[in-house]
Order: sequence, then structure tokens, then C-alpha cells
Amino acid sequence: MNGSAKAVVSALAACGLLLAVSQTLAQSPGSTGVVKHKDYFYAEIAKAPEKARARRNPLESDRDAVAAGSNLFAQHCAECHGDSADGGRKGPSLRVPEIQGAADGALFWLLTNGVVRRGMPVWSKLPEPQRWQLVAFIKSLGARSPDVK
Repeated sequence: MNGSAKAVVSALAACGLLLAVSQTLAQSPGSTGVVKHKDYFYAEIAKAPEKARARRNPLESDRDAVAAGSNLFAQHCAECHGDSADGGRKGPSLRVPEIQGAADGALFWLLTNGVVRRGMPVWSKLPEPQRWQLVAFIKSLGARSPDVK
């Protein structure tokens, strides 16, 4: 076997070993593979600055804000997050405790800044009252178990 063939065989063996180890770890009883994947999507909410978190939704007691937010969600968000916000082909569920338990200000901050590297657009050009309406709608959804669709 020549040098380049040995290198190819070694690289394939290393890839096979990495694949086997990762599958074993993912299937182990205490595996947190799903949690890490979930954390991947919801970690951005934790990055909201304290000043942003402290902001209260000025529309939180306005029932019309939830209806308006529902319309905005259908126009701008459902394509990625799904019609019922349970998650879609691009965006994660917005009904999980990580989102439902987040401060209104943190959600507003996330809408304003987006998560561009993960495909969520920046919505800073959407007027501020409309972003708060979206927050009101999202919070009105309530938490749902991840296995319920």
C-alpha cells in the first residue's frame, strides 16, 4: 500500500471511530444530546442584556395586542416556526418553557436583534409596538410539552 492509500485508510478509520463514539454517547442512558440540541436553539435568549430583560411589555394587558400579534405572527413568523408555533422546518418551537418563561424584554430584544447565523431575521425595522404585539402573542400561547404537536 502506498503512502496516499494509507492516509485515506487512516482518515476513514478515524471518521468511523468518531461516528461510533458519537452514536454510543447519544444512545447512553444519561445522554443529554437532545438537551444540547435544544440548548443550541434557545441559548440566544440568555444573551439578552439585563437592561433589555428588565423592559416590561407596555401592551401586556391589552387583549387587542394578542390578536394583532397573532396576525403579525402569521405574516412574518409562521413560515419558520409553524402555524401553531410548535416549531417548523427552520425555526424552533416557541411553546417551550425556555421561551414561555423568558422575560418579555428578552423576547423583545431577540426579535429586535434576530439570530442571523441561525436563520432568524432581524426585526428592528418592524415598528416597536408591533414587536411588543408579537411578544404578547407568543406569551399567550403557553408552554407545551416538546412531544406534543
